[in-house]
Amino acid sequence: MQFKVGAKQTTKMLEQDKAIEVYVARDADPRMIEKIVHLCERLSVPIKWADTMHELGETCGIDVGAAMAALIPDEE
Repeated sequence: MQFKVGAKQTTKMLEQDKAIEVYVARDADPRMIEKIVHLCERLSVPIKWADTMHELGETCGIDVGAAMAALIPDEE
């Protein structure tokens, strides 16, 4: 499994039906959160919440914070 990090990449993975689940930081921009939550609900993709963008960045293995990320299968 791998992460696609950021609002644009997360949205793209959801639209392409590749996202297994989506991680969202509670301290991200509320407008971005609202948009991605609605998209996940419409597509029945589970959401996992991280307390901070910094924590989510660490989870994704990057050195900066992340507002959201999509977990996708490894590309073959």
